Amino acid sequence: MTYAAVRRRRPQLSDEVVAYLRDQIMSGELRPGVFIRLDEVAAALGVSITPVREALLTLRGEDMVELEPRRGYRVAPLSRQDIVDVFALQGHVAGQLVARAAAALTAEQLDDLRAQQEGLRTAVTGGAGADELEEREFEFHRTLNRVADARKLSWFLHSALRYTPVRFYSSDAGWRASMLATHDEVLNALAARDAERATAVMARHFTDGAERLLAHLDAQDLWSSG
Repeated sequence: MTYAAVRRRRPQLSDEVVAYLRDQIMSGELRPGVFIRLDEVAAALGVSITPVREALLTLRGEDMVELEPRRGYRVAPLSRQDIVDVFALQGHVAGQLVARAAAALTAEQLDDLRAQQEGLRTAVTGGAGADELEEREFEFHRTLNRVADARKLSWFLHSALRYTPVRFYSSDAGWRASMLATHDEVLNALAARDAERATAVMARHFTDGAERLLAHLDAQDLWSSG
């Protein structure tokens, strides 16, 4: 999500502000206990105060921020276990989806996924920006989840993935290389109709994501906040 994207999608401004703030919180740029300045967020995104207020109401419902009377909204506590739990949930649901995809995938769908992977690889090696990488990676997984034909599981995964700070990952060269390798392994498992292997690879992908984020937050000494 970019500032430009926020400005383009006026009908969903509050949702875009939610995504921006959620990313800031989960990546440690907004630390637990810090009060969120509505005017600063509005200025950073080029929006009015109103969608920022609406976004904070949504985040309060997600236990991402807390309202302190007469002082405003501050970032809610966040623990290492919270990160582990979120990524474990993501990995479990994604593993279920890829296992179902392994059983249902057609040759044409596998070719489509392989073509998307090569497009993503070209984007990575060609130095594409974070926006393009995010979009291509999202499309790869969306295609895979559609093959699984499990609407509710896909919805749960989409909801859980909101807590992933995508900009942190797409800007990390190590993660980009790991992501490509994971996709290759998943595609090989899918081609072999090996649901167990595909599930294990997908789970490892999310475990790796948790470890990278935790290392980043440890380096910021985030856990002493609040």
